[in-house]
Amino acid sequence: MVDVGKKEHGNIGDLLGAGLCMIAMLTLMMSCFTHMAFLQKKVYLGQTARKYMLRMETVGYLENQKEKELRRELADLGITELSLEGTTTEPVSYGEVITLMIKGKLEGKMDVYETKTSTAKN
Repeated sequence: MVDVGKKEHGNIGDLLGAGLCMIAMLTLMMSCFTHMAFLQKKVYLGQTARKYMLRMETVGYLENQKEKELRRELADLGITELSLEGTTTEPVSYGEVITLMIKGKLEGKMDVYETKTSTAKN
């Protein structure tokens, strides 16, 4: 015969397992959000590089004023230790290869490289 009014004693192991799973899931979610923010900034870096490459195709090189604007946009994005070494900064003739090379650190943590190559259409 079962006593309906009597309660069973709980087991702390059941609660501990569930708690540990919740902590592990929370940690995994936070890591995912952090990496998604980096990926979103990397995508924006690619879009920015493409925008400046289209301008470079038109004039045949990266103009001084546009280089300053690019540096400001990249700094606003959180890129430090920025280098544009290898970028075409002198005018070239129609059909010659032009290059935009962006190197730096995203938020001082992750190395980023973005290279765009095309031909001058000026």
